[in-house]
Amino acid sequence: MSQTKGLRRKGRILAFQVLYGISFVPPHGGWTCERIYNQSPAVTRETDEDLILYARELLLNVWNTLEELDEIISKYSKHWKIERIAKAELAILRLSVYELLYKADIPLKVGINEGIELAKKFGDDNSRNFINGILDAVARDIDSGKFSVTKKF
Repeated sequence: MSQTKGLRRKGRILAFQVLYGISFVPPHGGWTCERIYNQSPAVTRETDEDLILYARELLLNVWNTLEELDEIISKYSKHWKIERIAKAELAILRLSVYELLYKADIPLKVGINEGIELAKKFGDDNSRNFINGILDAVARDIDSGKFSVTKKF
């Protein structure tokens, strides 16, 4: 179990690094999410094939649901337009909200805590509280049935 936990955490970090990097690439520059992933220094340095595959799957799933994730983040980030959210925080929120909604094997509390850990590692002093507030609100609405997902705390 701890190997799976360690793999997921490292995969989440790797997916975050690539997702964050993508936010600096012009949208019409001919780069695809997969191309950026495959050429990312963080990925090319990695030797654990399971980790590479987990991070790739997570990243591509987030990328393919980006519009939906951004709508949810916009709804829960009161007084913050999505364009104003720092790139690192937005990447963390996208990954974390995706996991809350679509990773049935990750409990809501774990999903929130993993997002907070990413914020501590890659965000600024205020990131942790901002991300915690949004993820907690999303998780509570998942728990109460406002999303068509069946997960509990």
